[in-house]
Amino acid sequence: MDARSRLLGELREADIDRYLALLLMPEGARDDLLALFLFNAEIAAIRDKVREPLPGEVRLQWWREVLTGDRDGEAQAHPIASLLREVIDRRAMPVAPLIAMCDARIFDLYDDPMPDRTSYEGYAGETASSLLQMTAFLLDPATSALTATASGHAGVAQAVAGHLMLLPISQARGQLFIPADLLSATGLDRDSFLSGSNRERAANAVRAFAGFGREHLEKARAALGDLPASVRPAYLPVALASAVFNLAQSRGADCLDRSVRMPQWRRQFQLWRALRRGRI
Repeated sequence: MDARSRLLGELREADIDRYLALLLMPEGARDDLLALFLFNAEIAAIRDKVREPLPGEVRLQWWREVLTGDRDGEAQAHPIASLLREVIDRRAMPVAPLIAMCDARIFDLYDDPMPDRTSYEGYAGETASSLLQMTAFLLDPATSALTATASGHAGVAQAVAGHLMLLPISQARGQLFIPADLLSATGLDRDSFLSGSNRERAANAVRAFAGFGREHLEKARAALGDLPASVRPAYLPVALASAVFNLAQSRGADCLDRSVRMPQWRRQFQLWRALRRGRI
């Protein structure tokens, strides 16, 4: 197995949805996008690989220094880091958004509550939205400057869908991404939601969170309508969000017990259909 096949296998294992979307993106950009998606998968998974926050912060700091060129020797020995640095240098890809992604991921290492929707939008903006923006850059650098609005709203929608799918896992470890102002509107706080004692109120909070994501998805769709076809494949992974919102609205508090992630064949079909239609 060659190095590229191994890295594709790593992405498939770490982030199956972006792996499936990558296979549908323009062939000439796939290797560069592979490096970007693997970087995202690496920093997103740090919480699952450490027992305490401090080692997680150390890992994130290492990635920051890779991005700034301060770890060139170590980066050369790391398959993902070396590939990412090569893409950054060859494509003149901005590193500031990637560093901001590392900074935002510090929140993942702790169990602090998400204060409000504005804070959540900021978190999603520096994680999911930045990833979409950089994907658009690698597809069409000249046009990517026009994608900020679409990336902003699409990233929030994608982040909400992701956190809805992860509710059983995040609840089990005492972590919650639903904004506190949405919880408060349903008569809950972080602790009462995580306890799951009031199923009706928990269901209302889940549905409100899904509705929040859907609002951003509709704004993303409107913004994407004004963009050229060259950058639209960047948003393929976001095509999966609507079905997640539908399931969350239907299941309510049951999302705490079983994930709203759809079977892989359905996700593959939705991605293919979004590509054919040219919209998410």
